[in-house]
Amino acid sequence: MKKILYIFAVLIVILGLDRITKIAAVRALKMNEPISYLGGLFQLTYHENNGAMLNLGSGLSDANRFIVFTVIVGTGLAAGLVYLIMKPMPRLSLTLALLIVGGGLGNLFDRVFNNGLVVDFMLLSAGPLRTGVFNVADIAIMMGAIGYVALNSLWGERLTKQRECQSSSQRPTSL
Repeated sequence: MKKILYIFAVLIVILGLDRITKIAAVRALKMNEPISYLGGLFQLTYHENNGAMLNLGSGLSDANRFIVFTVIVGTGLAAGLVYLIMKPMPRLSLTLALLIVGGGLGNLFDRVFNNGLVVDFMLLSAGPLRTGVFNVADIAIMMGAIGYVALNSLWGERLTKQRECQSSSQRPTSL
């Protein structure tokens, strides 16, 4: 029960932040010029994305985009959530996975309630280098993915083993 409460608390925070920022972006940025900060390094700009990251899949037909980005992604997120509920795992691993699932759910919510479109509104650029336009859900997904890769790298495995040795006399940290 404690694990389920933790899962839903993390998901509510991610989904809440994503929804609040997207609603604010629609109100402040839609039909307006981009707002630049830090000499253009960071911009707030309104975009609706019908594809995945960097518009991947945007050329698909509406029906195929629905199947891929709503049905298949939704099914995968539901299966991932069930897996996270059922599988015992350390809290850090669970949290990183929840960042990915929560971000995915945030973008799925947009697709379901915004005619297949995801609201994106942040952009980083430094000289000729630019990111794609992104949102809070995308940040959560990237943080989870980068954290997962780092945790499962040689450095992360060594850090995890050191932690396990130090906490072997304490209560377990898995949920």
